[in-house]
Amino acid sequence: MFNIVLVSPQIPQNTGSIGRICVNTDSTLHIIKPICFKIDDKSVKRAGLDYWNMLDLKVWESLDEFLKANEDKIERFFFATTKSKKPYFNVKYQEGDFLFFGGESTGLPMELMQKRWENTVTIPMGKNGRSLNLSVAVGIVLYEAIRQNFDKFSMA
Repeated sequence: MFNIVLVSPQIPQNTGSIGRICVNTDSTLHIIKPICFKIDDKSVKRAGLDYWNMLDLKVWESLDEFLKANEDKIERFFFATTKSKKPYFNVKYQEGDFLFFGGESTGLPMELMQKRWENTVTIPMGKNGRSLNLSVAVGIVLYEAIRQNFDKFSMA
């Protein structure tokens, strides 16, 4: 239904949880290297439970490789970042959109977001908040996209 793109994820348990979310939402998970763990790491699979073998997973060797293969879809790239002022719920998502999330301690590369700055979004937080857990952030943005497209979502 949607494409979740993790750019250099760092924590295997988060990636496993995101994989589980993707299976449950019929979404594809794109992981862009470098990453700090092996995809077959036990902690990834443990967090993904028995869903991992059902995951539509695409692993890319580099951001350049991913961008080259998907350059025709760039207008439907959305970048989650704390550097944006636009709330994630002020976007009209479409089935097939690419929702980008950066590594837990690094975020997304600025040069990537500048390719389509108008598509940067943020999750509003209180004055004491700095960031959210990566898998929580993916769930928040992805389920808003699903809410907006619920008539196309299969609950079979």
